[in-house]
Amino acid sequence: MAYTASALKAELNERGWRMTPQREIILETFQNLPKGEHLSAEDLRDVLKDEGEQVSLSTIYRNLKLLARMGILRELELAEGQKRYEINQPSPHHHHHLICVRCNKTIEFKNDSVLKAGARTAKKSGYQLLDCQLTIHAVCPTCQRSLLPV
Repeated sequence: MAYTASALKAELNERGWRMTPQREIILETFQNLPKGEHLSAEDLRDVLKDEGEQVSLSTIYRNLKLLARMGILRELELAEGQKRYEINQPSPHHHHHLICVRCNKTIEFKNDSVLKAGARTAKKSGYQLLDCQLTIHAVCPTCQRSLLPV
């Protein structure tokens, strides 16, 4: 399900929170990102600043964490120690990540069996699945070639 501002507002209200202009701007920014783009908190601040929006970094961090806990955003660790975020897409748009450990090139790929296994495991234990992601760390062909002796 794609989150609209009104759906987010209803869910926030149900949980005792309110829709703020900053949350609405953050949601809208992620919804308008090109496919395959992931933002860190600092990247998001820069995008918002370029659009004339002044949102503090601490507000961005708080809202990214909240939206990830709600299952609206996915929190990813694509590069060592750096969290990035993207909209949490339901099936059939759900995807996983293959990351080069040398250059951090990231490829998105689909695998329904990973999502199905996560859903089965969650249901069996009485959990409600918010997200299921597989991250594979590897070395890309370009970096492999650079490792070969000359």
